[in-house]
This record gives sequence, structure tokens and C-alpha cells, in this order.
Amino acid sequence: MTVNTMMNAAEMEAIAARHPHLIHGSSRKRIRSALIFAGIALYMIYSWWFFSIGQVLTNANWGIAGTYLADWVSYEVRPDIKIAADGAMQVVYPRFSPLGPDARPEWVKIETKTIERTIDAPAATQQALPKSSTFSFMAPKAAVGRSAEAEVKPERSSEEVVSRATISFNSATSVDVVDRTVTATHNGETLLIDLDPGRGVQPKGDLPDWATQKRPGEKITLAFGMTGWADVDVEKVSIHNRFPGWANFIFDTSSPFFNKSFGEVAGLIFAGERLDPARSNLSLAWNNILYNAEWQHLDVWTKLLQTIVMAFVGTLFASIVAFPLCFLAARNITRNGVLNQVTKRFFDFLRSVDMLIWALFFTRAFGPGPLAGMSAIFFTDTGTLGKLYSEALENIDDKQREGVKSVGAAPLAVQRYGVLPQVLPVFASQALYFWESNTRSATIIGAVGAGGIGLKLWEAMRTNSDWENVCYMVILILIVIFIFDSISNLLRSRLIGQKIH
Repeated sequence: MTVNTMMNAAEMEAIAARHPHLIHGSSRKRIRSALIFAGIALYMIYSWWFFSIGQVLTNANWGIAGTYLADWVSYEVRPDIKIAADGAMQVVYPRFSPLGPDARPEWVKIETKTIERTIDAPAATQQALPKSSTFSFMAPKAAVGRSAEAEVKPERSSEEVVSRATISFNSATSVDVVDRTVTATHNGETLLIDLDPGRGVQPKGDLPDWATQKRPGEKITLAFGMTGWADVDVEKVSIHNRFPGWANFIFDTSSPFFNKSFGEVAGLIFAGERLDPARSNLSLAWNNILYNAEWQHLDVWTKLLQTIVMAFVGTLFASIVAFPLCFLAARNITRNGVLNQVTKRFFDFLRSVDMLIWALFFTRAFGPGPLAGMSAIFFTDTGTLGKLYSEALENIDDKQREGVKSVGAAPLAVQRYGVLPQVLPVFASQALYFWESNTRSATIIGAVGAGGIGLKLWEAMRTNSDWENVCYMVILILIVIFIFDSISNLLRSRLIGQKIH
């Protein structure tokens, strides 16, 4: 065993002496790999320092980010408790509340009382002059004054107002307002707030972590996390109660099917009396879904279809135009250097301008709409596909083309049987990939006025309050992308499979 080991060591030394580059080459490769990894690490450290990534992460307001994320999958009900000068209260809801025009949620408890108020009302009205009489500038001034004046007599009226309002966010969180005192309870902590018209908003004691006040006397914001939040001011307590889900996704508040269960809706559709004499309940329900004022399903689906068509037509025309031009750009097909360079520079010009810039240009030229989007996709993809097609032609196997040429085939037949069978699967695969990719790109260029669902998405984002609508459209786009990606992958694999076999 020792002899064999020594012989092996001796042989290794002999080999190293005869071929030193093998040993030194391996060492150089190890050193080179270590230097590459060290360079990457130094570059990452430099980037972290140069862009102040640590400071950015530290100063980021993750609470706001969480609120925005919650807005995608939830909705808010926003009752306001308005407080008059005499302490009487009123609970009001926004005009377009998700609860409808007659909102009476169970989580809002109110107590009422009747108060008497004194108002000034005219005791008598001025008597009208006879039709035959005319106004005279010569009339005595005192007489004119007495005829224009109306006696004012104070009147007392009874009015029912809210004396106490209790908002229950959940079992651990509530806000109670009574006698200009707000009692906020959250996770076992209680905060008392006095609403003094002279001194402003005055908390009793220290503020807990979930309550903030910028300056003494100003409003206090109560943050309850995912449950919601509230603003407490002297004249108004604004409640924002959050609920999971999408409000009124099927029927809006103006629909006769609003706030009805699935069983009630099904009963009305199949067995109930007609709600609209001009149409069946089924037709009415479908119409209410399509024209839902809050979600605008028909408009969103139409804009999504525009995006799909825009991507398909733009990619199709780009493929058709790039196909003949790529033969002019390929050096092994067209033996003309000037024509090769002119065609390639034309491709460079088309693809060097970003699709978004082309969309802005065509939006100005044609006006907002799908035509601008299709033109932008067509111009950009003509340059990109032309370059990819020409490179595929320059990498073909010339033996097949020479074989067809050797039997005396015409130049067109040489291209048809010697070149196209090699590149057609590649051409089709690339066109399918760009069709799927352009469906995503069409959404982006739509935001600048090129039509489609991108413009609808941008309009919803600009309001900064319709994030559930944004989520709805994003999910639709994802579904379309998943479907098109599956179709594109299936077709490409079949094309490549035919090429292999």
C-alpha cells in the first residue's frame, strides 16, 4: 500500500513537472473566481452606501404601505359624527356610501333626545302692491322703508338629535361620543378626550401609541391598524371602519337587488314578480351587474379586450413587416453590404425608441385610443423582431440550402425549401413570445392615453381612494397574462418539438 502510494505521488510529481500549466492553471482559476466574488461583494456594498438603502428602509413609512395594501382587499365605511355649537350631534354618511342611502349599520349605536331650539322667522310678509300701482321715486323715504321691512319674531321648534353615538370597530376597539367627550378604547387601553370649543381637542392624560396629535388643541388621529382609524376634532369625529372584501361588487346601491342574499336574488330572478315591466328580472339583474356604477364591469371588460386586440394586431403587423425585411438584413442571404446596413440601421431606429415614447408620439398624432397603442407596438416590435429574425437567418446551416441549390432550384425555391424550414419555428416562437409580452406592455402604454385597460387603471390610481378597483383590474390582467402565457408556451413547445423531430 505504501509503495503504491509513493509511486502514485511520484507519478503525480512527474506529471506536474511535464505539464506545469495544469497545476498553475487550476490555481489561477481559483484566484480568478475569488476575485470575481470579491468584486461582486464590493459592488453590492458600494451600491448599498451610494443609494443609502439602509436609511431608506429605516425611514420608510411601513404603516402607510400596509394601509395601501389593505385598501386593495377591503373597503371603508365612513360615518361622521357632527357636533353643533349647543352640543347636539348628528351621524351622517357620505353621499356614495357602500351601505346605500339609508345606512343603519349594527355597529353604530345611537341614543336620541328631543331639544327645543329658537329660530328667527318673519312674523308677517310685505303686502304686494296693486298691479295698477307703480313705484315712485318721489315717495317719502320713511314710507318706503316701512313697506320693505318685515317684522321678525322668534319661534321655538322641537328637534330630535343624537345625544350619544357609540362606534364598535370590534370587541377590543370602540369610540364613544357623549357630552363633548370622546372615549376611545383599543386593546385594553382607554383614552378620554374633551372637545372644548375654546381650547380645542384636549386629551386627558398621556396619548397611547395608537393616538397622535401634531400640536396641542389640534385634532387627534386614532390608528387602530387593519381595523380602521378615526379623526377627532372639535366639530366632527370622522370614523373610518374597515371591512374585508369588495363592497357592492355584484350590485350597486341603486339596484333593486342591492343588499339581498343570494337566495333572495335567485328567488326574484326565477319566481318573483317583475321589478321592471319592460324586462325580465334576469335581464334586469344582468344589466345591473354590467352597468354597476361602482365597479363598471362592462367598461373594464371592454377596455381589457381592447388591450388584448391592441397587442395582437400590433404584434401581427410587426411580424408581417419584419419577415421580408429580415432577408434584406441577413448578410448570408442578401449579398449587398449597403442594403444590409441600411436595413439593420432601420431596425435599430425603430427599436431604440422605447414603446412608451412611440405611444406618446402617436397619441399626439392620432389622439387617445387603441390606434396609438397598436402603432407604438407595431413600430417597436418591427425593429426588434427584424433584428432577431435576421440573426436567426445568419445562423442557419448552409448545407441544407446548398443541397437545394445543387439540384438547380430557383433562388426563391432555395429560400423556401432550404432556409424557411430551419427558421420558421424560431420566427413563430419569437412572435408568440412578443404577443404575450405586448399584452403586458399594452397596459403600460394605455396609461399615457393609448387606450385599453391601462388608462382605466391609471384613472383609478389617480383618485388615491379606489384601490379595490385597481386590485380588480390587476387580477384581470394577471388572469389574461397567465392564459396567454400558457397558450404561448404550448404553441412554442409544439413548434420547437416539430423542429427537433
